[in-house]
Amino acid sequence: MNQQDIGARSAGDESLEVPQVDVALNVNGASHRLRCDARVTLLDALRDHLGLTGAKKGCDQGACGACTVLVDGKRVVSCLMLAAQCEGREITTVEGLSVDGVSHPVQAAFTRHDAFQCGYCTPGQIMSAIALMTEGRARSDADIREFMSGNICRCGAYPRIRAAIRDVVAGGR
Repeated sequence: MNQQDIGARSAGDESLEVPQVDVALNVNGASHRLRCDARVTLLDALRDHLGLTGAKKGCDQGACGACTVLVDGKRVVSCLMLAAQCEGREITTVEGLSVDGVSHPVQAAFTRHDAFQCGYCTPGQIMSAIALMTEGRARSDADIREFMSGNICRCGAYPRIRAAIRDVVAGGR
């Protein structure tokens, strides 16, 4: 069978079609309804279907943390979670952190401490930092280093990221 035969056979084979699903997502306090391929990741739903491009596609394998968002208050790498798994759950992205134009304290601390260089990892770093503090795991530099280890900064801004987190934990605004 040649390549053309395979393509012709696949095009007509109904069993190879990927099912479409209707998904209701609650993102940053707003409800959204999507119809998408059942295999669409939460990251792709956010970026491609909802236009929320804060979460970045870094490795697409769950190893870099650039796509970190909060689902029901817990951090997840959105490239490994299907959008359909998030039906009825509360999703928070970096776009949803500011209130009335005022930055979240972690965002403000990242700015104060210059905790970014290229900025590609910054949204995922910020989302992980918020979860880290909510989880009560920012007790020491060693804790911060350990529990932020799933977020890679290719520019090496780790000391400033830790300083920003320490600042917020200490009550800095």
